Amino acid sequence: MRVTRVWVTAMLVVLANFVVADELPTGTEGGQWRVYGGDKAGTKYSPLDQINRDNFQELEVAWRWVSADGFLTKTTAAGGEWSAPRDDVVGQLVRENPNLYRDQNTPNWANFQATPLMIDGVLYFNTPLSQGVAVDAKSGKTLWIYNPKSYEEGTTSMTVTWRQRGVAYWTDGEEERILWGTGNGYLICVDARSGHPCPGFGKGGHVDLTQGLPRADRNSRDYLNAMLYSVQSPPIVVGDTVVHGSSIADRRVNKEAVPGWVRAWDVRTGEHKWDFHTVPEAGEEGVETWHNDSWRYSGNANVWPYLSGDEELGLVYLPTGTPTNDYYGGHRLGENLFAESIVAVEAATGKKVWHFQAVHHGLWDYDFPTAPNLLDVVVDGKPIKALAQVSKQGFLYAFDRATGEPIWPIEELPVPTDTNIPGEEPWPTQPYPTKPAPFEYQGVTEDDLVDFTPEIREMALKAVEGWRLGPLYTPQMMNDGETKGLVFRPTGAGGANWSGAGVDPETGILYVPSNNNPGVITFYEPDNGNLRYTHGMPETQRLRADPGASGPRMPRGLPLVKPPYSRMTAIDMNTGEHVWMTPLGNGDRLRRHRLLRDLDLPPLGGDNSRGGPLVTKTLLVTALTAGGGSGGARLVAYDKATGEELGSANLPRGAISTPMTYMQDGKQYIAITIGGTPPELIALALPDSE
Repeated sequence: MRVTRVWVTAMLVVLANFVVADELPTGTEGGQWRVYGGDKAGTKYSPLDQINRDNFQELEVAWRWVSADGFLTKTTAAGGEWSAPRDDVVGQLVRENPNLYRDQNTPNWANFQATPLMIDGVLYFNTPLSQGVAVDAKSGKTLWIYNPKSYEEGTTSMTVTWRQRGVAYWTDGEEERILWGTGNGYLICVDARSGHPCPGFGKGGHVDLTQGLPRADRNSRDYLNAMLYSVQSPPIVVGDTVVHGSSIADRRVNKEAVPGWVRAWDVRTGEHKWDFHTVPEAGEEGVETWHNDSWRYSGNANVWPYLSGDEELGLVYLPTGTPTNDYYGGHRLGENLFAESIVAVEAATGKKVWHFQAVHHGLWDYDFPTAPNLLDVVVDGKPIKALAQVSKQGFLYAFDRATGEPIWPIEELPVPTDTNIPGEEPWPTQPYPTKPAPFEYQGVTEDDLVDFTPEIREMALKAVEGWRLGPLYTPQMMNDGETKGLVFRPTGAGGANWSGAGVDPETGILYVPSNNNPGVITFYEPDNGNLRYTHGMPETQRLRADPGASGPRMPRGLPLVKPPYSRMTAIDMNTGEHVWMTPLGNGDRLRRHRLLRDLDLPPLGGDNSRGGPLVTKTLLVTALTAGGGSGGARLVAYDKATGEELGSANLPRGAISTPMTYMQDGKQYIAITIGGTPPELIALALPDSE
């Protein structure tokens, strides 16, 4: 056993400039919400307390804003359909199987994941089709919309998935700007007051983010082969530098892909300032970890979620993802720095200060899916400026955010390496934090299979016959006639995911929602391209396959493993101990199952909406899909100290985003996006007193 080390560079410079502050700026002073996560520390915390445990259930919808995406024409200036995937495999399948795919000439409405900002009485956000919007915080009245028409180039890097999560704000005290990335890879800057493009920023208020980026091809829109590049999460502004990650297609048939370099630009002029090479170039640190010169063509290792930053230290923290291909690494042997890592860089220069790699040679799509949370804690009597990073695999990694030193030891332990996939060489060890304990189940054994009744237990045992089970980091397997494949947990959907965790800065307690879902990956040799194996099934086979062929499915929709199927866990970051855990919902859908409805079952979870937590002075708030009026969606408040449910408020439809809160004219509001065609942004508030 060896202890994982975090490598630090340029630390003397950082420490020389380090000034201990009383506390991080919150970004929510005066009832505002100036940054996507509430603040650049990503706490999702507001000190507001008008809405509290005594009145939460009285919340009602104050106003509703219907997404402007629903009112766009579907034709381009050239007369074509603006989102139709042209001459690619998806387009063909849509035409041949219209009932199996959503209409591809409309965006995927379910991805209105934006959490708005609130500055001086105005909410700012963007829509799935990359339109920037400003609305009045009190009435929901539209003030301006800026449409960059990014959809006219065709589908985004994630094929037919249109998704945006928010915008960034910058001011020098006089000028105010709103910035966001688009589905076709541009950085947009508009005046916050008018919505007009920023004069002097790039070309007409736009910067082409693919300029100078290896293998990026703006003209290629083929589903499996394209070198596509998008930005779907908000950038972060630290000082006068705007920094962003990217979304890059990760289901491919070619080993060549766009590298997920993190890029930075001058917030005033749009001039390029720096790139951090998440896939290193010749002569750079980490290039030796890409065996056989695979760095020359490998891509991804991108930062697709939002970022966090420390203004005092001048640092931005980069949570990176898996390299190409997510589940087959035979073309990129080695540890693959800086994939699946936390990297601290200087915001002004992009110079690396420290890094930690959480997964060596990733084979499970264990991207870091969310920004790390920054908080101040006291551990064994020592004040620490901490960084807490939650992960898809259910670990929380904790560091001193200035030095990168782990707060509690992280051990490098041996993991299984046997696989039947030709060309694959799994890495023999992986890092395991000693504290905190995992917040989600890891790996699958027969003891983990559902056992509500003996009959259901036998169903689960039969379902996994022929499938490999094993601990976390068991290598992927392919169907060779003896072994069908690997059942692994958590899957690439998490554990934790893009919604991330919330923090109470007054107590140092972190709140993380998570999901408990096992899954499998199937492999095939593509007919075209040069990737030896890719994941999933050929599209034509997938559409015609028996649904049970893709994994050990239980009969009639029963779960394969024991509950809870989602949970909220509170972790005291001063001690590294779990404070409480509560299932997210009762599992209402499952309870209606014929084999379960008469059983005396505990809360099953599984009702969370995938949005993140909101932490206030008095409450922990999140959205659930069930339990409200007529069994529908609701917003739920929990006791921060115990996890007890305190009350809930009905939502018109299921929530999509992470909620935020603000104060306007003496009234506290909670805003969140909900589903629909088109979806909506709604604000809830207490009724006016008579």
